[in-house]
Amino acid sequence: MAIFSLHANSNEATEKDDETKQINQQKLTNVQQAIIKQESNILKVNKNRSELEKQLKNNDLSISKIAKAINNTDKQFNKTKAKIAQLYKEKQKLTQQKKSQESLLAQQLRTAYTTGQHDYLKLILNQKQTEKIQRSISYYQYLNEARIKEIEQFQKILSNLLEVTTQHQEQIETLEALKNKQNKQRIALNNTKKKRRKTLKILNRTLLSSQQQLAKLKAEENNLNNALKELESLIQTEVNLTGLGRLKRKLLWPIKGRTLHRFGSNKQGHLKWKGVLIAASIGKQVKTIHNGTILFADWLKGYGLVTVIDHGNGYMSLYGHNQTLLKAVGDRVETGEPIALVGQSGGQNKSGLYFEIRHRGKAVNPKYWCK
Repeated sequence: MAIFSLHANSNEATEKDDETKQINQQKLTNVQQAIIKQESNILKVNKNRSELEKQLKNNDLSISKIAKAINNTDKQFNKTKAKIAQLYKEKQKLTQQKKSQESLLAQQLRTAYTTGQHDYLKLILNQKQTEKIQRSISYYQYLNEARIKEIEQFQKILSNLLEVTTQHQEQIETLEALKNKQNKQRIALNNTKKKRRKTLKILNRTLLSSQQQLAKLKAEENNLNNALKELESLIQTEVNLTGLGRLKRKLLWPIKGRTLHRFGSNKQGHLKWKGVLIAASIGKQVKTIHNGTILFADWLKGYGLVTVIDHGNGYMSLYGHNQTLLKAVGDRVETGEPIALVGQSGGQNKSGLYFEIRHRGKAVNPKYWCK
């Protein structure tokens, strides 16, 4: 009886062990499936983020293209207005000259009429007054020459007035066409901005953990550093580019505005800001701090539309988050020249300018150069 009881207990223990193993195995399977599902979700989220970031880039580039077109249209618009004002003044001047010529010719015709229509012929046929013939002939010739000259001048004024009036009308029509073009461009810009906001809204829904956000920022910073290293290798030293070494506290900031993030302040984790972020309204002109050559003018992940300028002697300045770029690679720019328009490209929610100064690849504090 004792042996049977011991055997039963042994079987019962074995069954419990098997049941425990099955439960543990099921838990393990569930955990493995959860891990696989989570990895799949992460891959899906990453893929979606990648697609959205690509879409964001396309939105930024579309906005840049339209904004640049609007900027060019604005310039044409202002030139056309100036031309219309100039032509209007010319038209007024010529109209006044026309009135003066009309008055002068009318006076000459009245003089000719009061002296008689056939005096000249009578004078030649009248041999009794031979002593006056030569003098009178000279007088009539003078009057005729003066009249012909005034008529020719009058015809010239009429011709110029017609030409200026035609040009004036053409410029008015051009101005109207530019207005229509400008309206269409602004509608297209607003539509593209709506698409960008929608893309950014969806992108922001895919929240990243602090670690993922840090990894993202680090990857973007490394991408920028690698791009700048490549640019350094392409720099061809120009004799007339002397760098910024002797210009500390002498340069003007590329744009005026409130500093949102200062050089060296915390960005995320151990990452620090390598430049400054300056608040400014969309479309405001970004100006170069010093003369140089455009090294880079394109979209860069995390920084949007970026312009990089070589100032010589290893000095470079960088301008990011622009709405559009006004200069191309290889262009020479002078101090204070507009190079871009302020924007919020690169995934920014607010408009502003990201600005860096680097010396031999190392970021330096812009406040030591700009006043």
